[in-house]
Amino acid sequence: MSLASREALASARESLDALADNTSVDAAKLADELAAVTALLDREVSLRRVLTDPAQAGEAKADLAKRLLSGQVGGECADLVAGMVRLRWSRSRDLVDAIEELASSADLIAAERQGVLDDVEDELFRFGRIVASDSALRSALTDKVADRAAKAALVHQLLDGRANPFTARLVDRLVTVPRGRSLEAGLNALSKLAAERRDRTVAVVTSAVPLDDRQKQRLGDALAKLYGRRVHLNMDVDPEVIGGIQVRIGDEVINGTIADRLAEAERRMAG
Repeated sequence: MSLASREALASARESLDALADNTSVDAAKLADELAAVTALLDREVSLRRVLTDPAQAGEAKADLAKRLLSGQVGGECADLVAGMVRLRWSRSRDLVDAIEELASSADLIAAERQGVLDDVEDELFRFGRIVASDSALRSALTDKVADRAAKAALVHQLLDGRANPFTARLVDRLVTVPRGRSLEAGLNALSKLAAERRDRTVAVVTSAVPLDDRQKQRLGDALAKLYGRRVHLNMDVDPEVIGGIQVRIGDEVINGTIADRLAEAERRMAG
């Protein structure tokens, strides 16, 4: 996103947070309604262009959005979308991407209210690892010609009774309406949103054997001190690292594995 769209998205996030402060607002219902608006604007290209046309007055665009959504979604959703179209978006697609993000955030807010946000965050990570290790499953979930209902049924077959319902909702929406993204990119984006709900950074920690609670606490404390904010650890076990750990935060990798040291020694010998 360009600067204008990033600023508009930041404002939209603040509006959602303000709305979520009112506990009478049904966050899960709001998520469904925002997802429906996303689908509408994905279909109606000319409409989203009108709603993001910088030559049109913001109030006129907001009024149009409210008229179109009246009776289709609740007042909170209509007001939120109307506020968003008043803002300046560099591209019409940026508005739709932002509404989709707010839909996911609304589900995460609902999970946070129920005290299960940590579970959802961990389950999204584990689901991503399962998909990455099973090419047949990934193909079934990302098949562009597969029936949408069949993919939804597969998601619920995998997750119902094994994961939190909010995890299933988020994955269902991602798989059935990918909007041009890879499954991995979508899951990573959801994990990042979940971490931001807790004002935390996500670290993917790979070790040869599972770390115990004390080791995870020490590592989390050290990373929090290094990055100046809480760090959520997504744990992954890979015997090929031989020993030590690898920590990945965004594009940054901290290597402390025996395998990495051996590889470095081999490079030096070869040089």
